[in-house]
Amino acid sequence: MKRKSVFLVALVAFMGFSTANAQINLGEKALGAVQKGYTGFTFSNEDAAKMSKQAVAKMDAEHVIAGPTDPYTVRLNKIFGKYTNAYGLELNYKVYVLKEVNAFATADGSVRVYTGLMDVMDDNELLVVIGHEIGHVVNKDSRDAARAAYQKEALIDGAASQSGTIAAVTDSQLGKIGSAMIDSKHSRKQESEADLFAYEFMKKNGYDVNAVESAFSILAKMSEGAQSDFLTKMMSSHPDSKERAENARKRAEKDGLYKPYVHQTPVVTPVKTTKPAAKTTTKKKTTTKK
Repeated sequence: MKRKSVFLVALVAFMGFSTANAQINLGEKALGAVQKGYTGFTFSNEDAAKMSKQAVAKMDAEHVIAGPTDPYTVRLNKIFGKYTNAYGLELNYKVYVLKEVNAFATADGSVRVYTGLMDVMDDNELLVVIGHEIGHVVNKDSRDAARAAYQKEALIDGAASQSGTIAAVTDSQLGKIGSAMIDSKHSRKQESEADLFAYEFMKKNGYDVNAVESAFSILAKMSEGAQSDFLTKMMSSHPDSKERAENARKRAEKDGLYKPYVHQTPVVTPVKTTKPAAKTTTKKKTTTKK
């Protein structure tokens, strides 16, 4: 009992110290391991937003982004641009020029859509996927993902602190945190709730709710095709896409809104890239003496 009491006193003293000193400041790149570890467990919405914004800025710098006049960007703005302020979030959108079928949203309201996804889904289906990702933000799943990623880095720093060095949030760690947020494994419950959010978003704003079934049907078909390896990895924590499509259909039937959805083949316009001007070389004329 005596040893237990000593331990509890020490724990209370440590928690008191941490509460007084642990405060996240992402502008400073030298947070101690003790500070980082404790802050990770008390991660607020504001903390998650700050970290996400910084991580996304790094990812933006490392990806090819479709320009403001690019057909992909124009299309995305047309589809979702009017929702820059929704659900208490300041949303910002960009298109990553990648063949992968993916999209993500982070706790700071950043939404990134891959050209690969835009190539296979029509406007309504894209609304479904983006709505699903925003659902994760609204439901605080994205905050929890940022928190988990931060805690993982805190553990790395904790190991480094054994040698007496001061751990820091390096660019490398920031990149890992960003990747972890994109690849975060939400629970099946969280995924189902985000699916419901997407359905209700479509219904509330007067879009065709049957696009929800269609979007998940596309993912189900693709998981059996050429992109099966990537999609299996991406969707590993998600409920089965066929099951999700069926659930969407049941919701539409219950609401009296079901009708077969007609997929509109998206117009795929390649991203315009500016190639450097080719160097012109002037051949020297050679003369032969007679």
